[in-house]
Amino acid sequence: MKSIVVLHHLLLFFFLLFSHVSSWKKEEFRNCNQTPFCKRARSRKPQHCNLIATDVTINDGDLVAKLITPNRFEQNPDQNSTDFQPNPLILSLSVYQDGILRFKIDEDPVYNPPKKRFQVPDVVVSEFESKKLWLQRYTKGVIDGESFFVYLFDGYEAVVRSDPFEVFVREQSSGKRVVSFNTHGLFDFEQLRVKKEGDEWEERFRTHTDSRPFGPQSISFDVSFYGADFVYGIPEHATSLVLKPTKGPGVEESEPYRLFNLDVFEYLHESPFGLYGSIPFMLSHGKSHGTSGFFWLNAAEMQIDVLGTGWDAESSIVLPSDQKRIDTLWMSEAGIVDAFFFIGPKPKDVVKQYASVTGTSAMPQLFATGYHQCRWNYRDEEDVKNVDSKFDEHDIPYDVLWLDIEHTDGKRYFTWDRALFPHPEEMQKDLFSRGRRMVTIVDPHIKRDDNYHIHKEASKNGYYVKDASGKDFDGWCWPGSSSYIDMVNPEIRSWWADKFAYSEYVGSTPSLYIWNDMNEPSVFNGPEVTMPRDALHYGKVEHRELHNAYGYYFHMATSEGLLKREGGKDRPFVLSRAFFPGTQRYGTVWTGDNIAEWEHLRVSVPMILTLGLTGITFSGADVGGFFGNPDTELLVRWYQVAAYLPFFRGHAHHDTKRREPWLFGERNTELMRDAIRVRYTYLPYFYTLFREANVTGVPVARPLWMEFPYVEATFNNDEAFMVGTGLLVQGVYAQRARDATVYLPSDHTWYDLRSGTAYKGGKTQKVEVTDADIPVFQRSGTIIPRKDRFRRSTVQMENDPYTLVIAVDGSGSAEGELYIDDGKSYEFKEGAYIHRRFIFSNGMLTSVNLAPSTSKFESDCTIERIILLGHTTKSKTARIEPSNQVTDIELGPLQIRSGVRSSVLTIRKPNVRVSDDWNIKLL
Repeated sequence: MKSIVVLHHLLLFFFLLFSHVSSWKKEEFRNCNQTPFCKRARSRKPQHCNLIATDVTINDGDLVAKLITPNRFEQNPDQNSTDFQPNPLILSLSVYQDGILRFKIDEDPVYNPPKKRFQVPDVVVSEFESKKLWLQRYTKGVIDGESFFVYLFDGYEAVVRSDPFEVFVREQSSGKRVVSFNTHGLFDFEQLRVKKEGDEWEERFRTHTDSRPFGPQSISFDVSFYGADFVYGIPEHATSLVLKPTKGPGVEESEPYRLFNLDVFEYLHESPFGLYGSIPFMLSHGKSHGTSGFFWLNAAEMQIDVLGTGWDAESSIVLPSDQKRIDTLWMSEAGIVDAFFFIGPKPKDVVKQYASVTGTSAMPQLFATGYHQCRWNYRDEEDVKNVDSKFDEHDIPYDVLWLDIEHTDGKRYFTWDRALFPHPEEMQKDLFSRGRRMVTIVDPHIKRDDNYHIHKEASKNGYYVKDASGKDFDGWCWPGSSSYIDMVNPEIRSWWADKFAYSEYVGSTPSLYIWNDMNEPSVFNGPEVTMPRDALHYGKVEHRELHNAYGYYFHMATSEGLLKREGGKDRPFVLSRAFFPGTQRYGTVWTGDNIAEWEHLRVSVPMILTLGLTGITFSGADVGGFFGNPDTELLVRWYQVAAYLPFFRGHAHHDTKRREPWLFGERNTELMRDAIRVRYTYLPYFYTLFREANVTGVPVARPLWMEFPYVEATFNNDEAFMVGTGLLVQGVYAQRARDATVYLPSDHTWYDLRSGTAYKGGKTQKVEVTDADIPVFQRSGTIIPRKDRFRRSTVQMENDPYTLVIAVDGSGSAEGELYIDDGKSYEFKEGAYIHRRFIFSNGMLTSVNLAPSTSKFESDCTIERIILLGHTTKSKTARIEPSNQVTDIELGPLQIRSGVRSSVLTIRKPNVRVSDDWNIKLL
């Protein structure tokens, strides 16, 4: 009998496994009509909400009010009970420095709700509260009824209107609105209840039943952005950068944008369907106002409609007709309203405001910014050694080799298959001897095996997520029967972090880093391939309330583990598939299981740009596509685009053909080698930009409109992108392309980095392309640092000299920066770094120190070449001060690459140290 049960489980597992790796099945996932809270919210008409803000006071530095229903008659007929009368809600509104308004709406604890609604912990950074501006008073006024005003920031004020209830921010001088909440009266808040006899709250989807023990508890509301031409953000979706309308006249695709972390393989491009991560942060941008933002801190499933023009044609609400606006509808299954308005008004202001709430990106180790080679799976130690040696044989640089799930002993994480990897420490040390690292995978599903030490400890200590009955949740994933660590509990996260100690993770070394996959979490036999919503976490929190944050807490615990392992000295590297606001503080993400198709290359750019806009700058897409076999031209083009994106990794499914760069003939090997070398050439620039992201939150890869916020032609352009302020990259997304159409923004000259040719901005250029590269332009007025010597990894580049590429503007001027630290530790936080600003003006290049005068970090690296683009000097020499030396100016190559024959003005061998103050004057 036992053998029959085992056989049944094995057959079920292989069926689920096969189903998982076959193509995406739409019917396995709910749409809005199959999601009751979404269907209810979408059916409501403007002016549905009849709440009134009353009893307004200042308490603990906040403006506080009660939201009541007149005469306490039924607010919400969707509560499914004729005798239900909702209790008052509590509104609290807080003001923070730099143009941030936070407001919360929750049930009033005075009325003893059945339980406390979940508020997401450990996302808002602790230092944010120190930026609170404690309100002392408010003023009363009349805007279509009684209203309450508090000063917000630099000519802006927040307004709470009483009847009907509304919150908005406006300019004090003009009265023009910026962003508003509940302007259309779509706010609805389903309150928790005690189940009575006859209440039928269960929800069913396919073969699964959700018990919903506290009844419907969803929240929905409208948010309007004024002066907006487009809205962006709310990843993760495989769509254009601009969020297209999902509801309204003429809208064909009527599904909202879904935020619900799911394991979606071979996902569709141009779909509002939610993927692996969720960031409920939306930005608007327009020529009249600029940029503003809205963030809802909520970890439950969310659906968001972008409402098309005319959606409210039957509404009687009168709004200012002189202000263009975009309306949106936000719907969530659970939680509270914990929302933030970001006033901007510039694009970088908004991302900085968001970063002040959720944190900036962690500073990566230098090696992590290089090229990563991955496959499911490199078979054994011999395969690893062969792949590593082939990179050297073909002079292709790389920094990290990855191992997927097959390296483990039967999918037991923190173990090795000793038949295939008998000497893991020696393998890692061998890679490290050539300056390379290794990454292994650690997923959240733990094999239910009484002989597996992780399972034994987790089971004994009660560290697993529970099912609705209180037993350890048992689901199916790669190991078969699995349970899932309850990462919401800080004590359990600390226990998990301890597992990365060398004594616990036997076979690991200091050069081993970690990859968290399947952490949405993925459950092969669960509803929508994930955990049931009524599963229970620490504190009796239902999974529905925190689903989108589960992977975030897993990522956090893993990152803390690597930090503990090294005594807090070295920066962790952890890649995660699932993400949530705050993920940027713990590591890197990628766009998941994409496909080897041209459209997936194309959509990877807006996906990565959107992640950058919403805080996660260190992201990338699997080069070549995870599923399928790319044709050679597609693979080459993918390398050429991905070389300029923040996270650069080649990865493929085990059913695909091997695709290491040397397997496609000599010419294609050369092309892929050149693309990877380009990345290494620009690593000084990338690393400087990662430091900017670490300090300010401004992303490395940026949409054009972030740099050119008044140029309307950039607002919906997502085929090109900026790397920092200096490089414009135009991808090639079609087979056999012989030219590319590139819009170059106005008021600048743009220098083609293949030839040095200057193009005037403000128009669309048609430029020739070959198989050798894609169009990349340097913006006039910028100085970009490079390293031009070819090495096998970042370690060998450490002491190499720098090249500075100066692209002068119309006045003959340019500026740029260079940041250097030890590339691995946290000593930079104590001021141990070099930070230089280079200024070129009136024929003189000056190096200015931006680092603390007490900095003890030094480098003997020098400037080897200085390239001048757009400078018309007839000078033959330049004087270097303070050494009073003279060096030659002559023609030299713009790039040291095969097939590039351009000659440009070059100051040869000035040999000044990057860490010193100096100037170089053209004579």
